[in-house]
Amino acid sequence: MTLAPTNSSARIVGDQRGTTIIEFAVVAPVLLMIIMGGMEIGHLGYVKGITRAALQVAARDSGLESNSSSQNAVDAALRDRIKTVIPNASISIQRRSYTDFTDVNTPEDFNDSNGNGLYDPNECFTDMNGNARWDADRGRSNSQGGADDVVLYTVSVSYNKIFPLWKLIGQPSTNVISAETTLRNQPFGVQSQQIGMRICP
Repeated sequence: MTLAPTNSSARIVGDQRGTTIIEFAVVAPVLLMIIMGGMEIGHLGYVKGITRAALQVAARDSGLESNSSSQNAVDAALRDRIKTVIPNASISIQRRSYTDFTDVNTPEDFNDSNGNGLYDPNECFTDMNGNARWDADRGRSNSQGGADDVVLYTVSVSYNKIFPLWKLIGQPSTNVISAETTLRNQPFGVQSQQIGMRICP
């Protein structure tokens, strides 16, 4: 024998009051993540734009003859421009100088005696940057170079994300971006030739 539902139980089954708050509780976390993600992406794009623009200004200033002896001031101005947007950013700056654009990111020459296409510690090489060891990049580190030299100027920026909640879902709490540009110094004098030294370990 089946009992017919009472009026009160029928009202409870058909009552939809309060469902909106439950639906919101389910949707809200996803919605918040989308909003926060959009804001983070937008902020990241803005920071990249500011960093690249500041780097271009600093690189041009570095190549001027009038600034050849004041690279620390140029770097300080670059940091100040970036920190107007991200005051607590950690900023690292690196310069590598080359004789020509074709030398940028090019390894030092070596005798590949065993034909494996890689430099081995016992092979002879031509030391182009004066550090007495073979390098995968022949540029002179931390150097603005001289007249008419080519400089690879790189800046790396690390800063905390806007929302600290990313750690809760296993994401890093910091953004790290980098930008680089390659420019030639003004020809304010005779360019020094980069003469390599042959070294056989």
